Amino acid sequence: MDDELEAVLAGVGPRLRALRTHRQMTLAELSGETGISESTLSRLESGGRRPNLELLLPLARAYGVPLDELVGAPQTGDPRVHLKPVHRSGRTFVPLTRRAGGLQAFKMICPPSRDEQPDPRTHEGYEWLYVLEGRLRLVLGDRDLVLKPGEAAEFDTHVPHWFGSADERPVELLSLFGTQGERAHVRARAGH
Repeated sequence: MDDELEAVLAGVGPRLRALRTHRQMTLAELSGETGISESTLSRLESGGRRPNLELLLPLARAYGVPLDELVGAPQTGDPRVHLKPVHRSGRTFVPLTRRAGGLQAFKMICPPSRDEQPDPRTHEGYEWLYVLEGRLRLVLGDRDLVLKPGEAAEFDTHVPHWFGSADERPVELLSLFGTQGERAHVRARAGH
């Protein structure tokens, strides 16, 4: 097998783990949605099992992403990011980046709260949130914050966290997420 194909196959597991982690799904939930056993999903993510179409097609369907995104297929020369919203638990996720691994960008829309109770979770990674419209409630460890448009927050996702609309209106936000602890670096040039 040539080195290029081996490299593509080696990248599938981290992409699958990144997608599942970002969507805050457990292996059990993904198994129920795809019909693939938890042990097979775990081995796929860790690289212990080689991916094949029989496994990748249901995963692409469950994540709402094109198959070529799961395998890291070479770009076709079209620089546009094709926005394909994914709906999960009443929330809408619009991927703004092509790659499933590494740093990922999403536009998210969370529905009005309607007395939703926070369910803080932890997972690998680091997240940066920026509120575009509405008010975002962020529960981070023992802190309960409300962010308004133009405000941002960044945090290690090992800290128990939850976020959603702070009131009876939807909230729109941008999310940058890195699975291995990548952080957003903001650089500003001093005005003269």
